[in-house]
Amino acid sequence: MNDTTMAYLPRITDVELERKLSSSGAVLIRGPKACGKTESATQFAHSILQMDQDPQVPALMGVDPKRLLLGETPRLIDEWQVQPEIWNYVRHEVDYRKQEAQFILTGSATPEKKNKSEAETKMHSGAGRFTKLDMRTMSWQELGFSTGKISLEKLFNGEKINIIDTSMDIEQIVERIIIGGFPALIGKKLQAAMDLNRAYVDLLAEVDISRVPEIKRDPIKVRALLRSLARNTATLAEIKTFEADTGISRPTVYDYLSALERLMIVEDQPAWDAHLRSSASLRKTPKRHFTDVCLAVAALGATKESLLADMKYTGFLFESLAIHELRVYGQAIDAKVYHYHDSNNLEVDAIVQKYNGDWSAFEIKLGIGQIDEAAANLLKLASVVDASKSSAPKSLNIITGTGISYTRTDGINVISLASLGI
Repeated sequence: MNDTTMAYLPRITDVELERKLSSSGAVLIRGPKACGKTESATQFAHSILQMDQDPQVPALMGVDPKRLLLGETPRLIDEWQVQPEIWNYVRHEVDYRKQEAQFILTGSATPEKKNKSEAETKMHSGAGRFTKLDMRTMSWQELGFSTGKISLEKLFNGEKINIIDTSMDIEQIVERIIIGGFPALIGKKLQAAMDLNRAYVDLLAEVDISRVPEIKRDPIKVRALLRSLARNTATLAEIKTFEADTGISRPTVYDYLSALERLMIVEDQPAWDAHLRSSASLRKTPKRHFTDVCLAVAALGATKESLLADMKYTGFLFESLAIHELRVYGQAIDAKVYHYHDSNNLEVDAIVQKYNGDWSAFEIKLGIGQIDEAAANLLKLASVVDASKSSAPKSLNIITGTGISYTRTDGINVISLASLGI
């Protein structure tokens, strides 16, 4: 990696980026605005092109776009979606050079069409030339709020918990929920972080959402939908819920949600598809999440005092925070995060499943008062999954906010979020 003048906090995805650069000609890093994509890519890049800031870019795109690709490699092309045609030029250049680690592309939105025809803006997939890497905001382990003593990877190996670690109290957890994981907020006081997160939401509603594509959207309606999404964080809210909650028409709700997905502001948690022993059917509705739970807090204008006074809602926010952490740690071990809900109303908050099919289940509880109920759900899930078609779980786990970490006599792990890591 290159030396930088400012201290850089290593990201968990750095290992994945290095690996993918060694195996492909170009790596596309995707993630929400200000999650740290450019800073992370800069650690590996030997030259940088800022598509949204360099005044020469529009002119060269019109006369000689290949000149934009000249420079030491890996060459970082930042905010590439501003000029989406550059994608195909990069693809052709990778074909021509036949070398790995040529380009890193970063972007905080999928490209806009800019009023061109489908044929003019068609982008080839990049299969065989590009690999992709998703970045999120920083996890507790990256920020130093989790010791990482309990490894998600080792949970897949069936290891039991045998650690002594400190836990957080409820006020600390609420503050971390409010502040969130955007790198720019490291070291910020609570009120400063609240101001910055609310400004992020304001810019999203007033400017950013109208850029994907260039369609003017009503900021008042956007804010209404963001508040509704915030109220329904970590729930199975359907489109009709947002219609009723906001008074916005169904087509507009779909349009706004699509734009938020393209900006990577929302990241739904899909339902798990498993083989069951019973006749129960699986529900397919995804759970709703912001890319960082702090945006839900900012959209509602919630405060530390209001969250401490509404522990039921704060429990949903904590669940969303824990899903974010599992996504970051899971990606590092080649796993994705789902949820389970069947027609018998059995629900399990998170299923972390590796590409090879191995899976572990997680219930998420802010406090320790519902541990036994959560354990019963996990044991029930293990009993209804058909192990002859879907492998048995590698571990059953309960993530908590407060309390210590240990393995119960029934084999279920109780894990403080402040101890979980990769």
